[in-house]
Amino acid sequence: MSWYKEWFDRDEYELVYHQRDDTEAEAVIDLIERVAHPAPGATILDVGCGRGRHARTLARRGYRVTGIDLSERALEQARRRAAEEGVSVTFRRGDMREPACDACFDGVVNLFTAFGYFTDDADHLRTIRAMATALHPGGWLFQDFLNAPFVERTLIPEDTRVEDGIRIRQRRVIENGRINKRIELHKNGKTLTFCESVRLLTLDDFRRFYAAAGLELLHTFGDYEGRPHTDETPRLILLARKRTG
Repeated sequence: MSWYKEWFDRDEYELVYHQRDDTEAEAVIDLIERVAHPAPGATILDVGCGRGRHARTLARRGYRVTGIDLSERALEQARRRAAEEGVSVTFRRGDMREPACDACFDGVVNLFTAFGYFTDDADHLRTIRAMATALHPGGWLFQDFLNAPFVERTLIPEDTRVEDGIRIRQRRVIENGRINKRIELHKNGKTLTFCESVRLLTLDDFRRFYAAAGLELLHTFGDYEGRPHTDETPRLILLARKRTG
């Protein structure tokens, strides 16, 4: 089984990443509104929506949002939280490599490095093409990915912390053009182990994907404040538009 099929379907994922909260989601949605200028009530597709924090934030701001994800467990939690907040979001299970529809969204978002999972770049291109297919001509794509040069320069090989009585140990290594992480959860003498592996895609890789998918790259940013992207910034954030004609 691919690592992402197992890991994202586990409750332990939230324990490890609980610091990724709604405040962070608000910051990236603020940036989307500043640079993509979605119209009031725009239709937006969240690809790799996970537990829905970005989709719910968009919905609270009045957009008509659909979130797709491969993890049914994550989608169940996303639906429950949307219901608790009283916001309307359509969540459905889907593979990001398959188009959600044909030309039916004003914008597509792909956030928090929900990309780069596959071993073959043909699947990454297939995913970008699926996102482009879902857009109206002239529609916009906003992708938020890690910044490979920054990751390579600032890699922390290992760290340990305790959350809710569980010791979380994370080991990281860069090999074969990927950032690989081993996550160990220790409690009461028992250990659970999970893995993550993300391709260290570069800006040139995305330029190539976008050109092949009929997308025009408009801007890049280096963080959620919208600062310019450089090798020293923590994120590679891209705004593109689907070509018309």
